[in-house]
Amino acid sequence: MLRVASSMASRAAGSGAVLLLLVFVSVLPGASGGGGGRKMGFGGEARGVVNKGANVVEAAAPPPPRRAPAPAPPVAAAGSLNQFRGKAMLPRFAAPRRYDLRLRPDLVACTFTGAAAVTVAVSAPTRFLVLNAADLSVDRASIRFRDLAPKEVVFFADDEILVLGFSNDLPLGEGVLSMKFNGTLNDQMRGFYRSKYQYKGKMKNMAVTQFESVDARRCFPCWDEPAFKAKFKITLEVSSGMVALSNMPIANQTVTGTIKTISYQESPLMSTYLVAIVVGLLEYIEGVTPEGTKVRVYTQVGKSSQGKFALDVGVKSLHLYKDYFGTPYPLPKLDMVAIPDFAAGAMENYGLVTFREVALLFDEESSAESSKQSVPFITQSSLLHKLPTIYLSLVINDELLPHLIYSFFPQWNIWTQFLDDTTAGLKLDSLEESHPIEVEIHHASEVDEIFDAISYDKGASVIRMLQNYLGAERFQKALASYIRKFAYSNAKTEDLWAVLEEKSGEPVKNLMTTWTKQQGYPVINAKLNGNYLELEQKLIFLLLQAQFLLDGSSGSGMWIVPITAGCGSYDMQKKFLLKGKSDRLDIRNITSQCSNQEKGGKFWIKLNINQTGFYRVQYDDKLAAALQNALQFKKLSVMDRIGKALSVSLNVAKVSVDATPGLVGDIKQLLIKLLLPPAMYVKGCTLCYCKDKNIVLESLNLLFTNEVRSQDAYYVLQGLSVETRETAWLWLKANWDRITKKYGNTQEGGFIRYVTTLFSSNEKAAEFSSFFATRKKPEFERTLKQSLENVRISARWIQGIRSEPRLAQTVQELLRMP
Repeated sequence: MLRVASSMASRAAGSGAVLLLLVFVSVLPGASGGGGGRKMGFGGEARGVVNKGANVVEAAAPPPPRRAPAPAPPVAAAGSLNQFRGKAMLPRFAAPRRYDLRLRPDLVACTFTGAAAVTVAVSAPTRFLVLNAADLSVDRASIRFRDLAPKEVVFFADDEILVLGFSNDLPLGEGVLSMKFNGTLNDQMRGFYRSKYQYKGKMKNMAVTQFESVDARRCFPCWDEPAFKAKFKITLEVSSGMVALSNMPIANQTVTGTIKTISYQESPLMSTYLVAIVVGLLEYIEGVTPEGTKVRVYTQVGKSSQGKFALDVGVKSLHLYKDYFGTPYPLPKLDMVAIPDFAAGAMENYGLVTFREVALLFDEESSAESSKQSVPFITQSSLLHKLPTIYLSLVINDELLPHLIYSFFPQWNIWTQFLDDTTAGLKLDSLEESHPIEVEIHHASEVDEIFDAISYDKGASVIRMLQNYLGAERFQKALASYIRKFAYSNAKTEDLWAVLEEKSGEPVKNLMTTWTKQQGYPVINAKLNGNYLELEQKLIFLLLQAQFLLDGSSGSGMWIVPITAGCGSYDMQKKFLLKGKSDRLDIRNITSQCSNQEKGGKFWIKLNINQTGFYRVQYDDKLAAALQNALQFKKLSVMDRIGKALSVSLNVAKVSVDATPGLVGDIKQLLIKLLLPPAMYVKGCTLCYCKDKNIVLESLNLLFTNEVRSQDAYYVLQGLSVETRETAWLWLKANWDRITKKYGNTQEGGFIRYVTTLFSSNEKAAEFSSFFATRKKPEFERTLKQSLENVRISARWIQGIRSEPRLAQTVQELLRMP
């Protein structure tokens, strides 16, 4: 999935770990691994199974405590079905090979019925079959494996698994598991759900799937983990007047009365989260690539003209990517569909990419220019997952996006805008409650929450740092080689590092391990000592940054850091690896060149050229003064000037209305200078800035009406400010049960984050902690911890600001910057 104006993350399953943002298991386009995604600032969820069928037993006892997963046993003991409870992953003694799936959605009643015939390979002695299911009613009488009926059928709601127990061990080899089921087209924007739109003055329902991360199980019983790849043969039964789309082109269709039955071509191997279905009243526009691939943009009736820009980008992108990767687009078609209600920015389903309407459609007369930029960002990022014959992760995709968009729109200064992503990653990774890029997952409910600024922004920034160090051309050739080498086979992260290392001669594996397996980032202390530049790295968390800025406190992390250094000119650069805590760089050659060019022998040294590294730099007084001089005379690039501003502004990043009153005027002037240009784009969410309590409450209560789509709650919450924070907090406490009921676990984290982080006192942090102590869920546990840490950090900053004599000097330094 994608956030609007950003891109995807990769997810993988294996030995109980999810490896974010790297290459994992797939090698057909999107065949495995996982496309991660942002849901517009909210966290994720995985609800318990709700089964209403009388023929199915639902386990009611609470599950055992979560624990780190052990390797799946090759053989299932002939014991109780309870042995499968509390596991992070499904057992591996049986795996799907092919799904024959038949679905019949009722867009009026908002229900669906289905039947599945799954070819399952049993590889070890067992009398059990264990698969995922949630929010479904399964007809027990219909369940068969080969000709065998199960003796026991039990749902474990908390684990979202369906366990079938047979009387004897199952035959080894392949057999067909068949069953019938039914469910509801929910309004939660996940699983098989309904989206509302207007047609000829009447509200209509559209049936849509959103299966990532772990929501295919809400449409049909399945092995709902990325590592379980299979082929899919899908058949839909829909009203004859509806358009029905799926991953593959139509193989055949028949009409009987008012029902149209459509069978689609069998898909190549892919994971369940990439299965896609859309049914509704739609129209389309079409284009064809030079290679003959048909590309379509589907919209509501009357909106297809707004898809022209996305269609043009899509057609050009397929051709451009073929040249970049040296691999043709491997799919028979590409459909892009605008969905009125959609939690993410886009979802890179195999052959059928679904989008939030504002992320795909652009009206030349009424849409903002920022909306125009989001279309190619999200469109190209989605297509990246389909092009090579291997799944490339978010970190690769997000880093490649600026290159590819620059090819089409050089006037947008994409690399400068990329600094927003790097800054977001640095900000979150400064928290003690941050996490490494590689995260171990103990339960499906934890998956969505870790797709955040670490997964996206830090991941992309780290890959950009690596690419810049190795060189863009060498990096590109290594990727192409990797794709060719591992096409149509499983690949792991280490395989990519090995290819990059082989092609570059650099220690890529050791380097990247230091960035993916530990959280945080280093601050590089640079000191000039004669002809040598001395470097030292320290780990800085935001919690400690205040102390570091004040008393030098630091953490204990260690990285292999790709350093770029320039002296007096961007033409004179040096690259090297800082492999230990400290190192010395002989700069006599570059300083002599600088002396010849700079009047009076003055020179400046800049580390982290163009902000391509995911680290900060602290210079000694001499280097800082020279760099300040270069800054004032505009010797530095735009990106380095912005980087300097961001670095210095960390000193006042936590200033609030509670800060020292005498500095408020200067701080406001500073913020106006920094923020006025983007602030000229005013959104509707500013309603919440009103200080009138009744109007604020009226605005927030709109979130429980049909006036605000669930996907857009983010904009209202984003508009909250310190003036409205107390009202918002009281409202959240009073309405928490309603929030949970309407928005589900997928969005609860967003409500917590946007309301609580407006505060800056330890007393409030304690109050929040007390309120949520009895309401904790795995889906937002990390978000809650991060929010509480931010509140406490803000409190610490305010205390420091009131006693910090250098704050005024820091503000004035920022105000003097050109």
